Amino acid sequence: MKKSMIVAVCASLALAACNSAEEAAPEAPAEAEAPAVEVQLAADGLPAVGTYEVTDADGTKGTEVVNADGTYTWTAEDGTTSAGTWRTEGPNVYCTTEEGGEESCYDETVGEDGVWTSTDRSDPAKVSTIVRVEG
Repeated sequence: MKKSMIVAVCASLALAACNSAEEAAPEAPAEAEAPAVEVQLAADGLPAVGTYEVTDADGTKGTEVVNADGTYTWTAEDGTTSAGTWRTEGPNVYCTTEEGGEESCYDETVGEDGVWTSTDRSDPAKVSTIVRVEG
C-alpha cells in the first residue's frame, strides 16, 4: 500500500511538473497585421488611379494618367507631355505638382452622369470637365 501511495504521489508530482512547464512556456508571438493601405478616391468615389479625359473651358483636351505610385503623366491634345506627382485631400480635392513646379489643387464635384468639374483653387475661372476613361 505504501508503495502504491508513493507511486501515486510521484506520478502526481510528475504530472504537476509537466503542467507547470507547459504553463510557463512562452506563447508564440501573434503575427503583426499589415497596416491598411489608404486608397485615395476621385470625385466619382472610385480609386483615383486611372486614365482621365480632361476638357478645359475653351475646348482644349488632354489625357491624364494617374498612377498608383503617386505620379501622373499628362498628354496635351498637341502631343506634348508633362509629368509630376499627385495626391488627394479626400475625394473632392485633387492636387498635382508638375516636375519643377509648385503644387496646384482643384475642387472637384461630380454630376449624376459620372462626369465632374474641376475648379483650380488659385484661378477659379479655370474650370475643366473630367471624364474617367479607365480605372
